[in-house]
Amino acid sequence: QVQLVESGGGLVQAGGSLRLSCAASGGSISSIYIMGWYRQAPGKQREWVAGVTRGGTTNYEDSVKGRFTISRDNAKNTVSLQMSRLKSEDTAVYYCNAGQGGLNWYTPGDYWGQGTQVTVSS
Repeated sequence: QVQLVESGGGLVQAGGSLRLSCAASGGSISSIYIMGWYRQAPGKQREWVAGVTRGGTTNYEDSVKGRFTISRDNAKNTVSLQMSRLKSEDTAVYYCNAGQGGLNWYTPGDYWGQGTQVTVSS
């Protein structure tokens, strides 16, 4: 079973940038069709943010399009989320996810990381 560990969260001012990383162990991410990022803000449901397929195709939730970039490095067994022009609305715990739970971008697979906190100050 794959294990995921996120890192890179922290406190940043609105308009700033942050890069999150997800390190996988127990399996190669090259064998996983979709790797994704989700987030959960205080008082809100967990929501899908971005995904990337084995072939490198990416997709994003509308509110982060043009600001966030997801990528995967199979050689390093990592997935990253580059976040730019951050807004206070981006404040949340960000989670890495492995696998495809449905024939769509947003249904998560079975494997989750522990989450990393991102706080954007106004």
